[in-house]
This record gives sequence, C-alpha cells and structure tokens, in this order.
Amino acid sequence: MVLLQLDPFLNELTSMFERSTEKGSVWVTLKRSSLKSKLQRNKLVTSGEAIEYRCLIRATDAKKTISTSVGPKDHQRFQASYATILKAHMTALKKRERKDKKKPAEADKREGSSKRSKKS
Repeated sequence: MVLLQLDPFLNELTSMFERSTEKGSVWVTLKRSSLKSKLQRNKLVTSGEAIEYRCLIRATDAKKTISTSVGPKDHQRFQASYATILKAHMTALKKRERKDKKKPAEADKREGSSKRSKKS
C-alpha cells in the first residue's frame, strides 16, 4: 500500500476508474485515524494533549492499492475534488425503475375525506 499526497492520490484514483470502465470495480474506504500507535495515543491522552484525527482513505482495484491521509484543513478541498471524480466516472450506473406511489396515496386521501364528510 502506497501512502500518497492528495493530488497524486486523486490522479491515481481517476486512472483506476478509467481502467475499470469496461470490466472491474474500484473500492474506496474511509476511516478515522490518528496515524499513531495505541501506545502513543495513550501517552498523549494521559499527558492531556489533544489527538488530531485524520481521515485515512484507501482505494483499490484488484491489482493496485493506494491510500492517503486527509487532515481537517484539507478536508473541504479534497471532498470537492473527490465528488467531482465520482460524478464523472459513475456513468455506467443504471437508473432505478420507480413505482408510482402517488396513485395509492391519492386513493387513501379520497377515502379519508369521504369518511370525514359522512361523520359530519
């Protein structure tokens, strides 16, 4: 697993999506991490220092795994770039067929209004 900076990570993620357009998948996982061992975290907690948590992001297709770490300062910029990449490369998804829920709901409203008028 390779820990990359933000921009190279996004570039490599884009190339992973392009390689997997015909066949394959890309898995992206996000996890809260302090990038410190449990022993180091316990020392920081006992000394009263605040632990700065980061977001560890991993992406993999079956052949290659990449990762990056995003801090709170870079989070907004990374999220905007990541969303743009996802929107651009999710063109193979099919639209879901939705059932009309309006017709049964309208029928229930009509029955409810007729019951009220009978009671009056």
